[in-house]
Amino acid sequence: MSFASSYTTLIFDIGDVLFSWSPQTKTSISQNVLRKILSSLTWNDYERGRMSQAECYARVGGEFSVDPTEVARAFQDARDSLQSNEELISVIRHLKARSDGTLHVFAMSNISAPDYEVLLTKPADWSLFDGIFTSAEVGERKPNLGFYKAVISSTGADPSRTIFVDDKMVNVLSARSLGMRGIIFDDTREVIRVLYNLLGDPVERGRQYLNMNAKKLLSVTDNGILLRENFAQLLILEATDNRSLINLTDTHRTWNFFQADLVSGKPLLTTEEFPFDLDTTSLGLTVMGSPEDVAHSVMDDMLDYIDDDGIIQTYFDHRRPRVDPVVCVNALTLFYSYGRGHQLDRTLHWIREVLLHRAYLDGTRYYATPECFLYFLGRLLEISSDIYLAVYIKPLLIERVRERIGADGDALALSMRLRLCAYLGLHNDVDLRTLLSLQCEDGGWEIGWIYKYGSSGIRIGNRGLTTSLAVKAIIEMQKRFPSPSSSPSTIPLVKQAYATAQPPERFLQSKSDSSTNP
Repeated sequence: MSFASSYTTLIFDIGDVLFSWSPQTKTSISQNVLRKILSSLTWNDYERGRMSQAECYARVGGEFSVDPTEVARAFQDARDSLQSNEELISVIRHLKARSDGTLHVFAMSNISAPDYEVLLTKPADWSLFDGIFTSAEVGERKPNLGFYKAVISSTGADPSRTIFVDDKMVNVLSARSLGMRGIIFDDTREVIRVLYNLLGDPVERGRQYLNMNAKKLLSVTDNGILLRENFAQLLILEATDNRSLINLTDTHRTWNFFQADLVSGKPLLTTEEFPFDLDTTSLGLTVMGSPEDVAHSVMDDMLDYIDDDGIIQTYFDHRRPRVDPVVCVNALTLFYSYGRGHQLDRTLHWIREVLLHRAYLDGTRYYATPECFLYFLGRLLEISSDIYLAVYIKPLLIERVRERIGADGDALALSMRLRLCAYLGLHNDVDLRTLLSLQCEDGGWEIGWIYKYGSSGIRIGNRGLTTSLAVKAIIEMQKRFPSPSSSPSTIPLVKQAYATAQPPERFLQSKSDSSTNP
């Protein structure tokens, strides 16, 4: 399945995007006055090619009470300060080279003919551009639509497949109004990230990130401590089916959340003898596919850790009585996987009450977000083939997931939500667009918080986990809701109607009347 970009054209502003410059000069003209000159109607006409440089300098000198020779010196200083944005230009070069000739790059600038001649003498890879359009040549300036239409006409670019980058919001607005994808330039690194996201394959880039960081996909706390643990490793394995990406503590029976630190040989941020837990054990047994006799033996032991309410506990330690709904769901998943779900009926009933009354909205004791509870509940239904369980839980889960669509969340929460939507058959373009926009320049997604320490509230996340679930979510959503072909014959009827709509008859009549009446 391909997620290749549909964009074929890039259009960049030059000043303050591809080149930076300084308004601070050695003249008496202040930065503020220099910027006012650049915004004046006289300068606008000069950039349209309507007057010579000498005439322009004379006019603005009179308008701003400045000697024209000072104006000339100030703009010479500004031209001398021009510096190409090599970081951005190198990325554009890379994007164009890897497109196999499908991506065309243009520049579009409000600039006078004399200033453009000077600009071309500056060191930069001008061969990168398939064309450069100046306001002096076209006779129009941004944000006037005529300039954009002239560029579109000359290049044959399809606005819907064109990305426009400019530092001024009004210029970007005009580009967007013609159907282009507009990016406001305010930070080079951020614009580079957005370009990679718009022009790259998110799945391929995500997989490259995982492969480049294989065996190094460690968890980290929100105060920056690297943590070796098994739970995230198991979830990465489940999402990718790639054992070469992860590090796991070998176990033949029960699992511990923590792995020993490589230096101290002890788990970090916990007691030296931290008990094995039902949560990681349930996940490990379902992901790793342990022998049935081992799984049943472990479940027999788990039944000794049920409290007076009939709710299964978190640890294999009676000295640590802890209850967490997500832990309960993961234990239920193990029991239902082996046809023993009925042994945890009271736990299941409580889980449904948590779902019914939205008790999970602020997270749980050990899990940071509402999506964690909903995600693992969806995993329970997907792994189990129990009809009663589906009838008892699924309709309510669909309602609760639908309520979360569009809610704030980090990349991990969005990925979990989207995987749920794909499984439950819920359209969710809004969260998919947000997730795609959050992909980082290196192809991964930023860390998302999944669990937390019950006592201190310190959160734990893992970029590898976020990235593996994001990739899986994108694939599953695309598979469940395939994008229609971009062929004109398959454009949805509503979109066709808007594209071909004519002005209402009453407006045409009004226009006709006004043209015949004095």
